[in-house]
Amino acid sequence: MQTSRLLDNHCSVETPEGIDFVQTMAGPVPRILAYLIDFGWRGLVYVVLAIISEFLGGLGTGLFLIFTFLLEWFYPVFFEVFKGGQTPGKKTMGLRVVNEDFTPIGWSASVIRNLLRAADFLPLFYVAGLVSMALTGRFQRLGDLAAGSLVVYVDSQPSFKIDDTIKPIMPQQALTREERQGIISLTVRSGSISQSRQEELAGLLAPLTGEHGGASLKHLKGMGAWLLGRK
Repeated sequence: MQTSRLLDNHCSVETPEGIDFVQTMAGPVPRILAYLIDFGWRGLVYVVLAIISEFLGGLGTGLFLIFTFLLEWFYPVFFEVFKGGQTPGKKTMGLRVVNEDFTPIGWSASVIRNLLRAADFLPLFYVAGLVSMALTGRFQRLGDLAAGSLVVYVDSQPSFKIDDTIKPIMPQQALTREERQGIISLTVRSGSISQSRQEELAGLLAPLTGEHGGASLKHLKGMGAWLLGRK
């Protein structure tokens, strides 16, 4: 799978089947607006939690600090993994977080990109993140570069659906980013590829499963479902 950058804010990905998918990258302005909307929603929750904690005394203060930590760091992770890559702010602005190959973002990538928001904030007011977006060409902040993620407009988002019959299988070994993306790509696009072609592609990843043919394909699809957050 290859990713090529065009002269504008579009990015094209070529699948192993020779199919090109094109996405429109979201620049800093809509992403900042989406962040401000999410900040407003979190602020409302903080106010409600603060009011409730007042009635619980010292226990309420402790619970408030715990929920504040979880809300600040895992609010975006929850929505990105379980709500199709869209926090309320991104949904309002018509944006979505995806992997670099346009597949749905999973737990590990979402956690990485959001934990590194602290680095993007340096030295203050997200200067490092804005500089990174300006220099990468695909508007990737530091967290996106580390996680291999992109923020795109929903209107140009290819439709991916995982077969409900696929049973998730946790990988038994560490996978490289390229291996994860290859497994996920095979899983989400299996509905549009012939069985023989699927088994041919699965053969390229056979060393990861130690199996061959249909057994290897089934195993890889299970790993792909697990990587996409199905447990």
